[in-house]
Amino acid sequence: MGIRVVSVFGSHAPPPGSADYEMAWDLGRRLARAGFTVMSGGYSGTMEAVSRGAKEVGGRTIGVTVDAFDRWGLKANPYLDVEIKFPTLLQRLAYLVTTGDALIALPGGVGTLSEVALAWSLLQTGALAARPLILIGERWRRWLEVYGDPRYVRAEDAALLSLVETPEEAVALLTRFTPVLARPSGPRG
Repeated sequence: MGIRVVSVFGSHAPPPGSADYEMAWDLGRRLARAGFTVMSGGYSGTMEAVSRGAKEVGGRTIGVTVDAFDRWGLKANPYLDVEIKFPTLLQRLAYLVTTGDALIALPGGVGTLSEVALAWSLLQTGALAARPLILIGERWRRWLEVYGDPRYVRAEDAALLSLVETPEEAVALLTRFTPVLARPSGPRG
């Protein structure tokens, strides 16, 4: 069947115009043009940027939000076709990690790190069916140098992660996983 929905993990912090926001925007455009539905955490920062990029070229977007963030006044970004809201952060995390046919991590903080760590652990133990887990950017490379120590992480477990530098490389990697993708109808600006 192939990859249809790509979960993108990222931070709420990068403002429009920042390098990480622009990278996420570019990723969203590229994913949508390749026919993928973009799913993110649904808030601001790179979550907004990836959704915005996808929407600007006619793509479909899903935001996965949580009641717990309402107390801080966080609102879903305006670029979502669908908002899925969970009562707890743990439910939201599980949905984002397990529902995407492929997983991409942009630079981020504690929340992004928890998404990557959970996805990697579930893939490593076989609790999650095999799927691409792609990390974009130099920060992930440095993180893996620390946490990918071969004394603790087997080579086959490290191989569950794909490190790339750019959104272009990430989408190219996904299209290799999905050689024939049934593209949804609609504009591809």
